[in-house]
Amino acid sequence: MIDFKQIFLSCKEDKVAGRYVTNEDVFPFLEASIFKNEIKQVGKSVLGEPIKLITIGGGETKILMWSQMHGNESTTTKAVLDFINFLEEPSDLQSSILKKCTIQIIPILNPDGAKAYTRINANEIDLNRDAQDRSQPESIILRQVYENFKPDFCFNLHDQRTIFNVGETNKPATVSFLAPAFNKERALSPSREKSMQLIVAMNSVLQNFIPGQVGRYDDGFNSNCVGDAFQMLNTPTILFESGHFPEDYEREKTREFIFYSLLKGVETIANNSLNNFKVSSYFEIPENGKQFLDLIIYNTKNIVTTYSEVDSLGILYKEVLKDDKVVFEPVVAEVKNLDNFYAHKTLNLLNSSDLDFVKNNNLLSTALLGN
Repeated sequence: MIDFKQIFLSCKEDKVAGRYVTNEDVFPFLEASIFKNEIKQVGKSVLGEPIKLITIGGGETKILMWSQMHGNESTTTKAVLDFINFLEEPSDLQSSILKKCTIQIIPILNPDGAKAYTRINANEIDLNRDAQDRSQPESIILRQVYENFKPDFCFNLHDQRTIFNVGETNKPATVSFLAPAFNKERALSPSREKSMQLIVAMNSVLQNFIPGQVGRYDDGFNSNCVGDAFQMLNTPTILFESGHFPEDYEREKTREFIFYSLLKGVETIANNSLNNFKVSSYFEIPENGKQFLDLIIYNTKNIVTTYSEVDSLGILYKEVLKDDKVVFEPVVAEVKNLDNFYAHKTLNLLNSSDLDFVKNNNLLSTALLGN
């Protein structure tokens, strides 16, 4: 049995934390790695930032991973660094993986977006909608790495917003997966079935730690998305989506669960044990809903002057980069039909302590609050 928790605690990279992760955080880590001689620059971003690739292992089965294709989606990057740390420490599992697999990782594909903390690149292009045109240098780099490496599996690593719940439940989608479609009919193919089996394997571990908090991402087909494009090329590709865990806006707990997923996924590939997991079980993972708000504030009528006609307000946090730190600014998102939503936190303005909390933490601007 793999002790996922203990392994994570032993290899978590403490020097890289929080939501703001850039080349300045990752490159020193890479240069200190025992695999540093296997690092190469594979190109530059729009603004001339280096994009680096690390190769680990010498096995026959090839796995390609890339993170921060969207610059403001850094949770998986942190988990990738933890995974590299794991691969540096001798163990039976580490030895087996390095012997059977060759792993290539691009820790940050969109360094300009990472630095600016934006989804898009410096040309304001979503790289995950550029798989066919490949109009951007970052898109060209990823495709060249893919074509040169010829991977047997691809891990497409992302973050998702706090709005997602699992199915119709009040459980947050802390981790979501997708086996991307390869055609409009969303049919099955051998490569897509392998993606599904690998997701089932990873979910089997996560349910021990976050039961009911794993969702299935929407599989609408879009050939411009990289996962769909690689699936069209018959390469099993898995979309990872890091989501919300209660009170974890820095996504340090979610990072842990992504690490478990990476470790189980690679271990399953290395042991050639995909057939231990059923394709049908993939469809038992509930699809994501979009029913979460970050905060619902009850009994706002006559207290919040701008919305004096409603009893409650739904709040979503906007992630804003200030002084190299991500802050979460509250924005009123819903003022009615709140019965259809869940909240990561609730407050009641009839409760003096909750009212003080709202004021002291600027959860509503002074312009909205009456005296």
